Amino acid sequence: MKNPYEVLGVREGASEEEIRRAYRRLIKKYHPDQYANNPLADLAEEKMREINEAYDYLMKNKGVNYNNGHNSNWNNNQHNSHTNIYGEIRILIERGNLNRAEELLENVRDRNDEWYFLKGVVLLRKGWYDQAYQYIKHAVNLNPTNGEYRSVLNNISMRNRTYRDVGHGMGYGRREPSACEICECLICSDCCCECLGGDLLTCC
Repeated sequence: MKNPYEVLGVREGASEEEIRRAYRRLIKKYHPDQYANNPLADLAEEKMREINEAYDYLMKNKGVNYNNGHNSNWNNNQHNSHTNIYGEIRILIERGNLNRAEELLENVRDRNDEWYFLKGVVLLRKGWYDQAYQYIKHAVNLNPTNGEYRSVLNNISMRNRTYRDVGHGMGYGRREPSACEICECLICSDCCCECLGGDLLTCC
């Protein structure tokens, strides 16, 4: 079986963020949607399976040197990787197909930290900020060291705080949001988009 670092095209001992970045790039390249009615569809599907196996292994064995006798761990984790559909769900979210992404999430039995994070992102994209906050907060609690989860959680907190501040000015003595508050909301939204490969504000 191939070295998982080589499969993802990253150096041995790459950081979690480097691995995630490489993984997102590869699943975009080999996703089945790119090969519909294409004779290479079977090869692309096999490549996706290989990529998911490599990513799943590296996420479960952070800091492991693959060349120092850990081949057995790689083989033992292969059967679990077939249920790793989070890459496909991320692509669906990026493309705005939130209903399908949510449908796939609901079919996942093993609801780990990434499940709660992606569920929260779907809710965030749908505008359900309070529910999104709860799901992503739970993801952070399950995996406190994940910078992606914590960044999105902080952005939601900042957004909700801005909305509350503006809301207090409604009714009698109503005021319009300031330019700084508007910029703050836009920057928060852009950060959330970039966490999943999108880009709301190209200038940021």
